[in-house]
Amino acid sequence: MIFRRKQKPADLAAVMSELEQAVAARDGDRTERAFNAAMSGLQSATGTECVPVGPRLAALLPAFPPTGPRPILATMAGFCVERGADPAACAEPILNGTYQDLLDALEFARRWAVAGGAGDELPEADEKIIDDALIARLGGEAHEALRLALAWCSVEQWQPPALAVLCRSAEVRRRHASAILPACRNLAALERHDLKCLAYALAILDDEPLVVLHRPTGTGFEVRIGGIGDNFQLHTLLAHVLIGGGHVPGTAPSAESVRLATDPEPAQGRTGAIASGAFELLTPDGEQIWNEGLPDDIPVVEGRRLLVLDDPMYSRSWNADRFFPMLPGTAELTRVLSADEVKTWLTYTCWTS
Repeated sequence: MIFRRKQKPADLAAVMSELEQAVAARDGDRTERAFNAAMSGLQSATGTECVPVGPRLAALLPAFPPTGPRPILATMAGFCVERGADPAACAEPILNGTYQDLLDALEFARRWAVAGGAGDELPEADEKIIDDALIARLGGEAHEALRLALAWCSVEQWQPPALAVLCRSAEVRRRHASAILPACRNLAALERHDLKCLAYALAILDDEPLVVLHRPTGTGFEVRIGGIGDNFQLHTLLAHVLIGGGHVPGTAPSAESVRLATDPEPAQGRTGAIASGAFELLTPDGEQIWNEGLPDDIPVVEGRRLLVLDDPMYSRSWNADRFFPMLPGTAELTRVLSADEVKTWLTYTCWTS
């Protein structure tokens, strides 16, 4: 939950109209007052009130100054999505803002490195670092340098609103995720920002066919997956489909662990449910695919992701709650492969039989 509810709000529709008019008039003082009133009113608004307000808040993002409280405005729109506003109607301004701040933060890092000496580490992402010396170090026009510095410090604030729209719409992910993911991963690689949740959401596969080879039995399957947040969840669902469906031997996952992985209604807080490992997840080259990773880690071979399952090397278990509580996963067995098809797919692995 982005915001927590408080007491009875003012007329939110009237407050929103005032904010829109203030932004259109480019009146800074009036905008600030209306913005604060909208933020206060939103925290105590009903879900019904939030539904039409979300897209209106998101639509204001491009008009807000780059050095203004744009991540907070996006967070307000994301809160409305959590309360029922249409994620698709809010997504483009929120994700465009997220993407731009990722690019600006990367440009900040580039300029910092160019201006520094050997071993000069990147600064922490905290606005207390921003001063005249920092702006001068970045070079170029001062207002642009300030924008880059603010992006470096505030980029993590875009995660909650971005997750609000990404985790509630496969169509939003299809339209926006692949373009944003490289910038997110490049910035996360600098190890100054915690962007794991955003990166995982951007990497979610939807309606994705997998070729799954079960090495101990020499069998193969086509499985179509979607909305799976990590490989713990994938592991549970593959065991449910293949072991629970009677296609390969082993112990099927509990009904509760499957429910937690697939139920459209998220669990309320963490549960004590435990899922157990049924397989070793491997690449075609025999490298381990970690449960902590993503289905996106599964290599693509001949246009299909190819996953090899082997017997587990040791007993393992984990909490069965899914990584994204609001996002149910799916895994559907679409076809059992013939023996000849399995033999053909095995030629792309380090095993020949």
